[in-house]
Amino acid sequence: MHIKKDDTVVVITGKDKGKKGKVLKALPKQNKVIVEGVNIQTKHQKQTRKLRSEIKHQEGPIDVSNVLYYDSKAKAPTRIGYKIEGGKKKRISKKTGQILD
Repeated sequence: MHIKKDDTVVVITGKDKGKKGKVLKALPKQNKVIVEGVNIQTKHQKQTRKLRSEIKHQEGPIDVSNVLYYDSKAKAPTRIGYKIEGGKKKRISKKTGQILD
């Protein structure tokens, strides 16, 4: 999976198209990511003895194919490639060629 936690991404399809946000959680087994402020879902919390009932709004997972890495140097979304340097695999921006990690 190209996207990691704490990356800034842009949503390219769906109801939140064009929104930018930080990746809060990456779910590589499901091939999904949770992005801050994107795919907001409503959850109804039942009342218990200790907690009152409430309606919570939280981010839901979005498929990783629907987001692109946001390159702050190019100020545009870009694809991610890989390059091996010094025996280590590094992520690079396809637009600028800069190493991301």
